[in-house]
Parts: sequence; structure tokens; C-alpha cells
Amino acid sequence: MTLFKQDFKKTVNFNEDIKVSFNDFELDEEIKVYRRFKMNRICVLDCTLRDGGYVNNFNFGKNTMKEIVKKLSKASIDIIECGFLKSGAFDEERSLFGNIDLIKRIIGKKNPNVMYVGMIQYGAISSEEIKCCDPDSIDGIRVTFHEHEIDLAFVLGKQLMEKGYKVFMQPVGTTTYTDEALLKLVNRINELKPFAFYLVDTLGTMYKNDLLRMFYLVDKNLNKNIVLGFHSHNNLQLSFANAQELIQLNTPRRLIIDSSVFGMGRGAGNLNTELVTQYINTNLELRYDNAEILEIIDEHIKPISYTCKWGYDIAYYIASITGCHPNYATFLLNKHTIQAREIYSILSKLDVNRRALFDKKYIEKEYLGYMNHHIDDKDTLKEIKEIIGDKQVLLLAPGKSLNEKKSEIDSIIHSENFFTMSINFTPKAFPVNMVFISNMKRFKELGKFECKDSEFYGIVVTSNISLEQGENKLIVDFSAYTNEEQCIVDNAGLMCINLLKKIGVSDITLAGFDGFSPRIEENYFDSSMYLDVETERIMNMNEAISRKLVQLSSQMNIKFLSDSVYQRG
Repeated sequence: MTLFKQDFKKTVNFNEDIKVSFNDFELDEEIKVYRRFKMNRICVLDCTLRDGGYVNNFNFGKNTMKEIVKKLSKASIDIIECGFLKSGAFDEERSLFGNIDLIKRIIGKKNPNVMYVGMIQYGAISSEEIKCCDPDSIDGIRVTFHEHEIDLAFVLGKQLMEKGYKVFMQPVGTTTYTDEALLKLVNRINELKPFAFYLVDTLGTMYKNDLLRMFYLVDKNLNKNIVLGFHSHNNLQLSFANAQELIQLNTPRRLIIDSSVFGMGRGAGNLNTELVTQYINTNLELRYDNAEILEIIDEHIKPISYTCKWGYDIAYYIASITGCHPNYATFLLNKHTIQAREIYSILSKLDVNRRALFDKKYIEKEYLGYMNHHIDDKDTLKEIKEIIGDKQVLLLAPGKSLNEKKSEIDSIIHSENFFTMSINFTPKAFPVNMVFISNMKRFKELGKFECKDSEFYGIVVTSNISLEQGENKLIVDFSAYTNEEQCIVDNAGLMCINLLKKIGVSDITLAGFDGFSPRIEENYFDSSMYLDVETERIMNMNEAISRKLVQLSSQMNIKFLSDSVYQRG
């Protein structure tokens, strides 16, 4: 008992202005004090009728909306979000409201211990269309805005505060903000003094360390009287884990955790209300009536799930790891023409500055461009496999060490056990059996390359390379052999190894895979191939290629003939 009490005390680091002594309490009382401290600063905001509305076009039906609000109120959910405020919206069956009075109809008799809110997506409705706070309608308004809308969103926030609303300022995708931009925003929040400010994981990319780093950055600089909220999307299935991390923090900061019943929400969905409320009931204090939430699931949300899909899907996972808006993944899923690997290939090539905001015309163009290059290469792979047979493969990359290792390379090339391939170039000093090319620039540099050697079997090109009519090349699908990390997604050497792995080659010897140097004259054995690449990118590429080769080495026997920065001792 004593040991447990000592361990328990170590976990409770109360703020200096909170004076609690455990000397006069039995163990049960100690836990109660600790739980009460925790409970008083944690609120759950249910956003089923708002964020869940993206799934069914907000068409819940008037009676369903009333029942959901009623049951959430009976369950003692701290904050209930009733839907969007949107200019001109007057459909009583949908959770889109053109004015405050329309929301009042679905709230009914209010629970005095519950806060009721709506959301305004900046630009969707003007402050003139929002009348002063009505005690029988919503108590607060959440204002969501993009980074380029900050100035005008703050004007709207101030106007709503002057009308008596508790205002929540909720920037879209705080994970995309630089530290400097986020701190600048926090300073403006301190001047405005809204009810709450939010961290928003719009793209569902945050791991625990990402969340905690951002929390402490904001918590240290945010006015202590402003509540801090967290809204997450579940692309990586981390919403519940991240919510627990925040709940467990020893901080006096008041927190709001957003969730939705059954995780209902766009794409992969949100944190499940029934999960976070049960966690709080079990670990802090019995506070929520989860039986009411289960009734919402059975009577209202489950039926919606039969016709409207949300939840974990590999496409939303891909959207998250590539930092893309989930609607990009939804768009590609709905095409029903491509598989997960191909979705990854498309999303990983999107302009990094255009990934966070969904642009339908842009993704349509990228999709069509991809489909123009996508091919079924099964027959080509079979042909290449038959050509190589059971031989080991010597891969020649254009590093300077080719000159230094000429005799060893010659010896291997003339061995009957080896098949020699070069990557993105045709070495004049060495006869090769095949050339692999994935770069259009390098392909054009070859010109009308012809090899009369009877042991030369042709040029393998990836499908992103445009061929002139009559050119006879072995064409393989570009997207099938790309790499996971963005900085090396189309690295030719790795793409060639990926192809060889796919056809069953198990032994590869690498020559000329020297790695990149900041001094461009050290990168290629032939000065005509020089490319000027910035130092930081070079270092990132070297590290990424090294990691990928380690991964491939667990599945194939890969040896280096020449020294390389990719070798790991």
C-alpha cells in the first residue's frame, strides 16, 4: 500500500497554485482528489451532427437530429455541436442552418450543464445574419478558417463575441503551420481572448510526439484562461491514443477533446465519443451515461453506416502519410480503377503546396495524367525474368568508382554467372546485357543507342517515358517500382532493384552506387552527367537510400563492389 501511494504521488505534479496534501487522506481519497482535478479540466465535444454530416451530406432528418441532441444531453456530453451555420440553408432535414432560430428547433429543452454550439466555416455566413445570443439556442460558435483567412476570421470572431457567444477559434490544419506562424497566431488569440483555441489534425498525420510538441509550444504561450481544444481525424488510427495522451497530461490547462458517435466523419472518421467517454468514466470519474450513446449508435448511426461508408481505409492511410487532404483519397477511391499502390503513387507526386486543400480539378488532371502512363507489365516482367534466368545481377550506376574498379567489373561481366545491367546510362567502357531507364532526360541523352553485341537484350524503360513511334523497348509500369520516401520516390537505382525483386532475383552486386556528394564533380564518372543538387537534399537522399537498401537487404542478397556512403557497418 505504501509503495503504491508513493508511486502514485510521483505521477501527480500539480500546478504550484493548487495546494493539495495527501497526508490526511486514505488511498481512495487520494485517487478521488486526483481524479477530480483531472475531470474538472477535461471536456468532450461531440461533433456528430457537424463533422459526421460530411458522410451523408448532412441529411440526418429532423427527428434524428432532435433525438441525437436529446440523448447526448442526457448522456451529459459537455459540449454538443449541432451543425453548420450557412447562409441560405433552410432544409429542416439537414444539419445546416441559415440562422440561430433554426438550430433552436432541434435543441429543445436545454440541459443547463451542457453547452450547445454551431460552427461557421469562414465565408459561409456573415455576422449580420447571426443575431445576438439566444439563451434557448446555441451558447457558442466555432469559427474555422484557413491560414490565408486569419485576418477576416478574427474580425468575425470579435463580432460574434460582441453578440454574446462563446467563440472557439479553430484554424484548419495546424500541423501545416510553421512554429513561427503558429506562435504569431497564438499571440493574436491572446489579444482576442476567445473562449477556446484549437489544435486541428486535419490530415490525420499526428503521432504522440508531434501532438505533445505542438501542445507544449501552444500551452506555454497561450493565455491560461483560454481553453485549448484538440480535433483529430483517424487516418492513422491514432485519435484515441492521442486523446489519452492529452487527458493524462499534468497541466492545469482546460482541454476540450472533439469526438463523434461511432467515429462518424469524413474519410477515416474521428475519435469515437463512446471510447473517450468510457475512458474518462473508467480512469477519471463516472461522468457520462454511455447507455444513451449506445442507443444513438443502434437507432441512428448504424443505419446510416449501411449506406454511407466511413472508417479506416488504406487510401486514407496513404492520404495521411503523404500529407494530403482525405478528399483526394476519396476521389481516387471512387474511380474504382486503381489499387492502393497506385493511389500512393499519385498522391506522393502532388505538389506539396497543394496537398492540404482539396482541389478537384487538380486531382482530376493528375489522375488522368497518371492513367495515360499506367500499363499492365505482366508480360514484360515475364520476358525479363526469362532473359535473366537464374543468374546473379551486376548493377552499374554512374558513380566515379566505376573507373577505379574497372578490372573487377570486367572480371564479373565476363563471368557466366552474372547478368549485367546499367542504370540511366550506357557505359562505353563496359558491355552490358540490359539498360534500365526511368528518367526522360537520361533517355533522350542516349540518342539512337544501338548495341550489336549478341548478348545485349534491350532497353527497359518505365511508362512515364514517351516513346516515338516504332521504338521497340521493354516497357514496365512506372508506379509499380517507386519508393515510399518522397525524396527518393523515383530514384532509378532503387526502382531497378524493386523490379528485380519482383521477378525473383535474389543476388545483386552493386557498382558505381557511390552516393551523392555536395561537390558535383564527385558524383559521376562522366562529367556530361553532372547535376547540381542542393546540399540538404543530397544528405536527405543519401539517408533515405541507405534506409531503403537496408530494407531490401533483408529480402535479397545485396553486395557492394565499390565503396559507397550507403554501406552501413
